[in-house]
Amino acid sequence: MRLLMMSDTHLPKRAKALPAPLLDELPLADVVIHAGDWVDTETLDLLERRSRRVVGVYGNNDGPDLRARLPEVAFAELGGLRFGVVHETGPAQGREARCAARFPDLDVLVFGHSHIPWDTTAPGGPRLLNPGSPTDRRRQPHCTYLTATAAEGRLTDLVLHRLPPRR
Repeated sequence: MRLLMMSDTHLPKRAKALPAPLLDELPLADVVIHAGDWVDTETLDLLERRSRRVVGVYGNNDGPDLRARLPEVAFAELGGLRFGVVHETGPAQGREARCAARFPDLDVLVFGHSHIPWDTTAPGGPRLLNPGSPTDRRRQPHCTYLTATAAEGRLTDLVLHRLPPRR
């Protein structure tokens, strides 16, 4: 099962559209995961139209229209792994312990908010993944998103995609 993970798209405030390389990944993905801060409903509509399945949550910058359509926390079994998706996990310091305590039954937690790519495993808890942002790099050198394969209870082929600068 091929996964495409993104967060913090902030459209149309931070960019006018999702980058072409990310859009090219949509038909290749079995599941698209979005960890919140969409800002506009058009992005959700686009992903729902062009993807086989979307697992998404709302973020702190998402208004009532998105909050009516998306949960604060989403759960899905994908490729034999228990996934959770949430926007905010709090400060980096202590994140693994907080997430292991809050989500003890998960194998993988995808989160957003910081725009900083992240890949760690909480002792006794889930693997924590933040795909960064494909549209708003903030203090990062690149805009980013993640792809991976989930199969037979394992997450493999994890790739952090660095997008070229916007023109």
